[in-house]
Order: sequence, then C-alpha cells, then structure tokens
Amino acid sequence: MLDTTTLRTDWTREEAEKIYNQPFMDLLYQAHTVHRTHFDPNQVQRSKLLSIKTGGCAEDCAYCSQSARNGAKLSASKLIEVERVIAEARKAKEGGATRYCMGAAWRSPKDRDMAALEAMIQGVKDLGMETCMTLGMLDDNQVFRLRDAGLDYYNHNIDTSERYYSEIISTRTFADRIDTLNRVREAGMKVCAGGIVGMGEQQMDRIDMLVSLATLEEHPDSVPVNMLIPIADTPLADVEKLDPIEFVRTCALARILMPKSHVRLSAGRTDMTEEMQAMCFFVGANSIFVGDTLLTADNPEEDKDGQLFAKLGIQAMAVGCDASK
Repeated sequence: MLDTTTLRTDWTREEAEKIYNQPFMDLLYQAHTVHRTHFDPNQVQRSKLLSIKTGGCAEDCAYCSQSARNGAKLSASKLIEVERVIAEARKAKEGGATRYCMGAAWRSPKDRDMAALEAMIQGVKDLGMETCMTLGMLDDNQVFRLRDAGLDYYNHNIDTSERYYSEIISTRTFADRIDTLNRVREAGMKVCAGGIVGMGEQQMDRIDMLVSLATLEEHPDSVPVNMLIPIADTPLADVEKLDPIEFVRTCALARILMPKSHVRLSAGRTDMTEEMQAMCFFVGANSIFVGDTLLTADNPEEDKDGQLFAKLGIQAMAVGCDASK
C-alpha cells in the first residue's frame, strides 16, 4: 500500500518505474490520494511569467527560440526597465496572480545587471506578491544578492534526464544545473525545478528526470512540468508529439514522488484539451501560469482558464495561501 504521508529522498528508478507503469486507473487513484493528503485538491495557484530579457542567449538548448546558436530567429533585446516590470506585476496581481516570475535569456546574469534585478524583486514584493526569477546559472555572490533582495523562489529546470541531457544541450552539463540548485537551497531560497517532456526522450528519461529531483537533499518547492512547444527553426521543431496519457502519468509521478511540492502545469497548455488539464489537476498539478504569453510562447487566455476553473469547481489560491494541509 502506498504511503501518502512520508517524504522520501531515497527513491529508486525501479520504484518510480513501477509506479509510473501501473494500470492507469490505479495511478490516478494513488496520485490523487497523495495530493488530497497534502493539499486542498480544489485550489490551484496562479502565477504570471514575464520575459525581462529576450533572445540572444549563448546556450544552445534545442527546444528554445531564444538561443543564438540553435537556428531560431528571435532577435535579442536588452534588460527591460524596472518600472515596466513593476507595472506589469501590478496588472498581474489585479488579474489574480499571486506569484510573479521574471525570466531572462542568459547563460548567467552579469554583475552590471544585478542592481536592476534587485530593484525588480523589491518592487514586486512591495506589491504583496511572491517573487520568482530564472536567470540561468548563478555563482555564490549572485545567489546571496538575490536572496538578500528578498527573492522567494529561483527557477532552474534540469530539463530532462542526465542520460538524455547532452542530446538537448551541449553548452552546459546536467551537473551545472544541479550545482546551481544546491547553491539556491543552501542560501535559503525556495527551489523551483522541473523539466520538459515530449522532446523525443524515452519514457525512462521522464522517470529519471523526476527521480533526480525527488532525490535531491530537499524536494523542490515547485516542480514545473512542461510539454514541449515545437518552435520553427529550432532542432525540435518537427519532433513527434507526446501521447497525452504519458504526460498525465508524468504529472502523477511528480506528485507521488514529491508529495508536498507544488506541481506546476506549465508550457504547452494551449495544445491540451480541458479534459487533459482536468486529469492533470486530479493527479496533483496545482499551479499554472496565467496570461496569453509564456516568455515567447502562447499560453491560454485568462478567460479560458476562468471558464475551466468554473467547470471544475476550482478556486484560485489567495496571496499567502499555498493550500497545503
């Protein structure tokens, strides 16, 4: 019988594979049981993501339109003004978002940009919102500066399994990602780390990715599960779409392995039916991004999310509430 209360960081691939591949109805039941044990199943957090620096990234991530190396044609922009970030955050809060995420297309931030980033964090926090940033890899000094500015969450996805990683990215290593996550956690900030599925990986890569996160010293506080959005001119533009049931299985395994983490249903929702999203919520996804743009990709419009929430009887989490039990 599945233990729904114990937090474990010693999961094995064999255990996770057995959970993932059990009969689908049993997996749905087990994941929902774990979810209901730790969270109000009828509440979902709404976050907003803003690209604060777009394009021109030195990394070669095969899925990304912002890479300067992989063939995508998105032009580079400068870091946007602090005042604009705060104005956009204010609009996001008025629209019901409780966490504001800011992403920059960098391998890592430069010291000359740190003061502006600190001002963005402080300005958003003054609005009463949680703050999150994704800026690439960080050194110790950068981690401490972001923490001291009040940053709540740092997002740094591991993207895929360690085995498949070099097929997607060659300009950094899987270990580089883990090192940054450890720095963030040791500095006392909350970790947001997940990955992307549907990149041509094998089923075992999806399982291994989640086992890597679930066997960190502490589980990430937030685990984004992204469905690849194929983007023209990138190496993954023509990759075969992942079966929806496989995606739901991935969300379910994330919930079972990391019972108290927020599992974020992230990129790719524009291609998901309402029924598929409902299954993801049932197995434990309890966070989404709102707004019609997710960095440079499309995202469902807010009225569509509102309509779906109404159909399902889901309520948006309030500021300062994580719906945990």
